[in-house]
Amino acid sequence: MKNKNCFIVSFALIGFLIISDVFGQVATSVNPNASGDRRFKIDTVFSVLPIREDDILFQISVWRRIDLREKYNQPLFGSGDTKNNGIMNNIYRAIVEENAFEVFEDEGFKKPLSIAEFQNNFWIAANGDSIFVKQLYYLDFKEDFLFDRHHSQIKFDIKYLELVMPSPTNANAGQKTIGFIRYKDFYNYFKDHPDAKWLNFQNDSKSITYDQAFDLRLFRSVVRKYTNADDALIADLVNPDHPSPELVAFLNSLEFEYKLLDMENSLWEW
Repeated sequence: MKNKNCFIVSFALIGFLIISDVFGQVATSVNPNASGDRRFKIDTVFSVLPIREDDILFQISVWRRIDLREKYNQPLFGSGDTKNNGIMNNIYRAIVEENAFEVFEDEGFKKPLSIAEFQNNFWIAANGDSIFVKQLYYLDFKEDFLFDRHHSQIKFDIKYLELVMPSPTNANAGQKTIGFIRYKDFYNYFKDHPDAKWLNFQNDSKSITYDQAFDLRLFRSVVRKYTNADDALIADLVNPDHPSPELVAFLNSLEFEYKLLDMENSLWEW
């Protein structure tokens, strides 16, 4: 009887060790509760997507520009002559009037701007003249184009927005960066503020908040830069002696865009 009890205890112990070993070998990218040497890292500072770094199989950074004057982007630009209900003015009010999120001088987010500095950047051109919000029609952003292997999906992970004063608005002294804001701050604030909307001019009842508009990618943008060895803009990679360097840069931007599209479309082809 004693030997039988010892056998049962031994058998149970072996079974427990086998089960523990099986669960201990579960890939941490599949089961975050399983034991393992790796630890999960998720960008909780800039990103709104809960993508674990271990699950990113492919990634390339892309810098884009939204020209609010384009017809497709009018819902973001706003209505009327003043564009006071557009995205630029809504961002300004969120920062200045409600201190809703921080704004920075650099894309590394190491140099915060004071409210006074931000206001000066926003309203004053290089020659000291005051400007109107409708003259601020460039909204740049950086995103990661990536493949999430855990969900088997291509995703666009926006990191930050850059408010830009165009060169004509800036007294033709070159474009000026007004400030950088974390996309996560922008996203979380405006999802709770339905008064700031992507405007549907065909059906007022279908106007949506900015977070929804960006999730649905209801904008047209142009690629200005992508990860490259020279860390250069697409325009800077064009031969300056070419008779139409701006046209070549635009065509190169479209070519890169089509490559991303082709990659996404052919992902599951055999």
